[in-house]
Amino acid sequence: MSTLIEAVKRQPPGRIIAMGFAAVILLGSALLMLPCSVKDGVTLRYIDALYTSTSAVCVTGLIAVDAGDTFTPLGQTILALLIQVGGLGVTSVGAGIIIAMGKRIDLKGRTLIREASNVDSSSGLVRLVKAILLTTLIFELAGAALSFLVFVQDYPPVRALGISLFHSIAAFNNSGFDILGNFQNLIPYRDDLLLNLVTCGLIFFGGIGFLVIREVWQKRFCWRKLSMHSRVVISVSVVLIVVGALLIKLTEDVTWLGAFFHSVSARTAGFSTYPLGEFNDTGLLVLAVLMFIGASPGSTGGGIKTSTFFALIQGIKSAATNKSEKAFRFAVPRDAFRKASVITLLALCVVIVGTYLMLIFDPQVTSMQALFEVVSAFGTVGLSTGITAGLSDASKLLSILIMYIGRLGPLTIASMWYFSHGERTRFPDGNLAIG
Repeated sequence: MSTLIEAVKRQPPGRIIAMGFAAVILLGSALLMLPCSVKDGVTLRYIDALYTSTSAVCVTGLIAVDAGDTFTPLGQTILALLIQVGGLGVTSVGAGIIIAMGKRIDLKGRTLIREASNVDSSSGLVRLVKAILLTTLIFELAGAALSFLVFVQDYPPVRALGISLFHSIAAFNNSGFDILGNFQNLIPYRDDLLLNLVTCGLIFFGGIGFLVIREVWQKRFCWRKLSMHSRVVISVSVVLIVVGALLIKLTEDVTWLGAFFHSVSARTAGFSTYPLGEFNDTGLLVLAVLMFIGASPGSTGGGIKTSTFFALIQGIKSAATNKSEKAFRFAVPRDAFRKASVITLLALCVVIVGTYLMLIFDPQVTSMQALFEVVSAFGTVGLSTGITAGLSDASKLLSILIMYIGRLGPLTIASMWYFSHGERTRFPDGNLAIG
């Protein structure tokens, strides 16, 4: 056992994080298979337990079985814990446990936290972990209290409290799970203004990232004092929500509240107040684009991230106008466009290959349904047109892999298998026509 632990410690940080997520997924699938986790008379296949565990840990929300109808209160509690661990990150949760035990985090642990939190400096990492855990606790308790005011009108107080806590955890961690049963998600509450706004608020703050929330608080909500990263994340998030809501309202027969809710939810949360199986292809395409862009770095959400999308737009604008890349009186980092292009290209490859394979495995689904399902899995969103439960085992395994890639990031997956100290040989530049 000690030899195995030492072997793991010698691995690069990215690989250790990936192994940690995989271990939690496997442990979660085993716990969900326990008789005490499954309701009497319900048969749960392991592939569905593995799918559910992956969806929870990768904070996605795609469901092969309905959580409310399948799992006991204990099973739903396990599911909530998996969502919480997946949203915070295995590294942050582990560091939090170490801190709670009064022990010090070694250099390797600090490197893992820095890598998982997407920060540049190693200073103040322990304070960062404490801030992340405290922020999560505050938002989730506030969300649960406000949600309770809605759910207690339809359920007994104890049941309403459980639903509220689960919903708040799922919403803040951008995971579209619900335990209302019958695959209904939040459709019964499509016109409930309080629950819609509370859910959107939890999704938004969980999606902009802990670093942004922390900075906004430290700068006392002063826009001019915020860093370029925070300004970009907040601005792009708000623009995408507004534009998304307008486009959804133009293409679908939904209320303005429904359009706003789905524009927010499509940015990696996965809750729905309207059956998406009834949406037309235009509306699904709008949602797919929002899902592909996703949330922001250092958040509980997935996708290529808002900052990546911003860097792409700025790079294209710079190439077209022959002007330097700048925003908010800051210069965009020189390698931002290159990194954003690589991430986007890898993400497109995952989506295209995934859609192709799903159409082979399940030829009965349409191209748009398959594309929507794959983008939802990659963006760790959880929205579906209703085909998830009926997919073949091959497609479910494919979705499991895509959710895993989407949670860790395609660039992390691509780079974790190859490491180099750099090339010493330099070749002369060649001639290559572009465009």
